[in-house]
Amino acid sequence: MQLQTRDDERKLNNLTLVVYILQGVSLFTGVPMLVGVIINYLKLDDSRGSWYESHFRWQINTFWIGLLGTVLGYALVWILVGFAILGLTWLWCLYRVLRGFLAFNDGKPLPL
Repeated sequence: MQLQTRDDERKLNNLTLVVYILQGVSLFTGVPMLVGVIINYLKLDDSRGSWYESHFRWQINTFWIGLLGTVLGYALVWILVGFAILGLTWLWCLYRVLRGFLAFNDGKPLPL
């Protein structure tokens, strides 16, 4: 769906920013990222055809791959390699949040 009004664009802009903030906070608490991905899925259709769509998909992928790395890391903590997986997952999520936010701040889409 194409953006039809400046109000639609403003709403998507605000939601994209809110989800990046939730993901940033999640690096220290975890739970807000779930709220962010729910927002992404609920508003994904509204973002179709705009540069915001790439950010929504980026945020969704960050959630799912981060969740996978976290689950895998916790599952393997007992053989100590899990700690490395958890650390690398955290760094990867930090990178994704920062790269996504910087592209968003510059008004640029992300690779899909």
